[in-house]
Amino acid sequence: MRLIFTAAALAAVPLASLAQDNDPVAQAIEARHGFYQMLAINMGTLSGMAKGDVAYDETTASRAAANIEALTRYDLPSLFIEGSSSADAQDSAARPGIWSDPDDFAAKFDGLRQAAADAPDAVKGGAENVGPAVQKLGGACKACHDDYREKS
Repeated sequence: MRLIFTAAALAAVPLASLAQDNDPVAQAIEARHGFYQMLAINMGTLSGMAKGDVAYDETTASRAAANIEALTRYDLPSLFIEGSSSADAQDSAARPGIWSDPDDFAAKFDGLRQAAADAPDAVKGGAENVGPAVQKLGGACKACHDDYREKS
């Protein structure tokens, strides 16, 4: 019981620090970073399979693609609030153009959503199916990054 209590207390520490940070800009940027990290983990799984660096496993590929599809159902553009561009915040890679053309930015995210919609089924049936799905997803990512993400 003591171990469970200790684990629960330790798990609550990051949540407590987040709750204390009432800066909506910092929260939005942190949430975006988390979103993109989850996206990258799942894209990495699929990319590894597409390149042959990771053995193809249909269940794993489908799960990664389903995770990406689920992520795109989140309203990510709502996290791009005023004051959270790279011009305003040191830990942001979001170019100010997002705010000058929010409709285009939203359309590009919708392009990712559309690319992800078919991905869970597209990666089934063999390793040869993963590459085209990754290219479609990667193309949607690139379309947005080219215009709206600072180069690292």
